[in-house]
Amino acid sequence: MDWLVQWWDGVELWVVQLPVAVQFPVVMVVVLPLCLGVARLIDRVADWGAKNPASVSDVEPEPEPEPEKVAA
Repeated sequence: MDWLVQWWDGVELWVVQLPVAVQFPVVMVVVLPLCLGVARLIDRVADWGAKNPASVSDVEPEPEPEPEKVAA
């Protein structure tokens, strides 16, 4: 895990040392597709979870009794 932290520190240092005019396109080319991919993944997982709930029971709930009708 230490190698990942060192790699990320190197990437971060490289990006920070770039001029702002270069930082913006580099970040947009990397961050924008990454965020879009994560959003699509979350959307698909949420859709799957909505279609396949984990607590589905085969037993149907009992119907509520109808209120008694009182003659007026």
